[in-house]
Amino acid sequence: VQLQASGGGLVQAGGSLRLSCAASGRTFSSYAMGWFRQAPGKDREFVAVSRRSGGSPSYANSVKGRFTISRDNAKNSVYLQMNSLKPEDTAVYYCVKGPPGLIVSRMYSADAYDYWGQGTLVTVSS
Repeated sequence: VQLQASGGGLVQAGGSLRLSCAASGRTFSSYAMGWFRQAPGKDREFVAVSRRSGGSPSYANSVKGRFTISRDNAKNSVYLQMNSLKPEDTAVYYCVKGPPGLIVSRMYSADAYDYWGQGTLVTVSS
């Protein structure tokens, strides 16, 4: 499985960006897909997860109401629409794929995911 993330860049506070992640594989809809981020000098943190087809997404409290995760199973892609961006959203954003049978309680842990994309940098200026 390969994950290719794109869409990062420099944006002013209050602006928007849309991240995309294209995944290889034939059973994309069977897996949870999500986003984590890592700011300079900080640990990786959970941002959002889209459960396998039909499930409800979950968000970190820090992005709830501003970010929206979506997926297009026909295109093997997952997206992260980021609105009302803040300087504290500055980070490298990683697309992740969950293993088969990933349980809800584990979805917020970076070590629960078996594949990671290369990351895309989002910089929000004040």
